[in-house]
Amino acid sequence: MRSKVILVVVDGLGWQAGHDGMGYLQGLCEAGLASLHQLRCELPSLSRPLYECILTGVTPIASGVVHNDVVRLSTEQSIFSLAHAAGLRTAAAAYHWISELYNRAPYDAVRDRLTDDESLPIQHGLFYHLDHYPDDHLYIDGELLRRRHDPDFLLIHPMGVDDAGHRFGGDSTEYRNAARYHDKLLSQYLPQWLAEDYQVLVTSDHGMNADHSHGGILPEERLVPLYLLGSRFNHASTARVRQVELCGLMASLLGIPHSKPDNQAVLGQPD
Repeated sequence: MRSKVILVVVDGLGWQAGHDGMGYLQGLCEAGLASLHQLRCELPSLSRPLYECILTGVTPIASGVVHNDVVRLSTEQSIFSLAHAAGLRTAAAAYHWISELYNRAPYDAVRDRLTDDESLPIQHGLFYHLDHYPDDHLYIDGELLRRRHDPDFLLIHPMGVDDAGHRFGGDSTEYRNAARYHDKLLSQYLPQWLAEDYQVLVTSDHGMNADHSHGGILPEERLVPLYLLGSRFNHASTARVRQVELCGLMASLLGIPHSKPDNQAVLGQPD
């Protein structure tokens, strides 16, 4: 069975803010239309290593992308390369490090910010390179890509929660309100996505500590939410999900043969 998939990676969204502040998503859970799982991110709890982990199913230690200054193309099979090889259409509205990992490195804003190239793993992209790029603009970018190109796999990757955490700390009003703002933004788009039977995963790369940073082993740095929404998921499942299983799970939803770690327990029917 093949479904279209949207992955939303809310950068820097820790478990507590993602659990307590996202009332719309929690309302969908209470209505049986979504489910929430707690993930423990891989180490180090840094952005670029964990983008690679989420999108390839390979830990940072194994991939070699072990800090944010590793500027090179991924050497692993990603969800983008798997989808591209299967003849599916891909798109991303995301931070420019995603373009550097899977399309071209280093990032050249004039060349890469607006990408339309069927030969690349991410065929259609709207990339940004400022951490304070407005989240509402980013969701518009993602929705524009969805409507214009009808991708089988779409990544939407906003940075506002992470930016608030670095400026004000993970135990701040500003950080928690940034999470609440994302819940509002998602409430504007999710009803249409679900009505069109997309399978949607909303998660994060890492959390944020009170020192305005992350990278270590504190629970507030490592624990992140995973909301699953769509008709293919078993919302009664209490199965433990690992971050390295997300790539394989999405490949299974897309109907792509793969050898990635997977988690069929959260699906409502076998693939």
